[in-house]
Amino acid sequence: MSNSLSPSVSHSFPPTVSHIRAFPLRATISIPIAVSARTYPSTLHRRFLWIPSPIMSSNTKLAATQPELWQLDDSSDFEKLLSPSGYISICGFGSLLSERSARSTFPNLLNFRVAKLKGFRRVFAHVAPIFFDRGIAKPETKEISSLSVEPCEGETLIVTVFEIQKSEIPAFMERELEFRFLAVLPETLDGEPFANPAVLCTRYSDEEFFQIRCKGNKDIYFQHYGRYNIEKIWRDDILPCRVYLRHCVYQYEDMIF
Repeated sequence: MSNSLSPSVSHSFPPTVSHIRAFPLRATISIPIAVSARTYPSTLHRRFLWIPSPIMSSNTKLAATQPELWQLDDSSDFEKLLSPSGYISICGFGSLLSERSARSTFPNLLNFRVAKLKGFRRVFAHVAPIFFDRGIAKPETKEISSLSVEPCEGETLIVTVFEIQKSEIPAFMERELEFRFLAVLPETLDGEPFANPAVLCTRYSDEEFFQIRCKGNKDIYFQHYGRYNIEKIWRDDILPCRVYLRHCVYQYEDMIF
């Protein structure tokens, strides 16, 4: 998420918030996605990660378009993706669609470019503490959601890809703590697969966040979410934060024009 959000931005966009839930969630099933990192008994079986997804049929197409998909659980997993020169690729899908916005978070990024990513869709489905910190959350109307992506068969996203240094990985992981980190293989706009995987922040679960990120410790959870009276992070009944949504739209327009 970009650091350039500000409560001073007008709240007049969008005019009708109910129209911006562009991603209504249907009944979910669990789909297997291969992982190469260590496993957790509560969420993993053998070498497959079970991710709740709106895919109602088989995930054949997803497996075909993302054959190298795997989960990154700690910094050692991230380091496996490093280039010989010590850089790692990051996928942007919201505020990071704009190079200007991306550089406000990653001033030293390299090789910013636009790409395609198959097998995922955007979804507003989790509460973001930063909106409460900055006074732009509207809990009375449930306009408290930030953006993530989730596996979705047959979908293609326009994303950005750029490189950051190895030394920036810990701060990146801490800043995006609520997400599941996946290594994915983007494509150029002409459909050519990238040579190296990139890190993508995807939909997580409350159970995994508490047990893994918070180590089952209620005090740690309180520091991240509890102090904002947030009892559930990943939800299907919330709407985008207006200021953040407008920011994302502006970044998309900036990328295009």
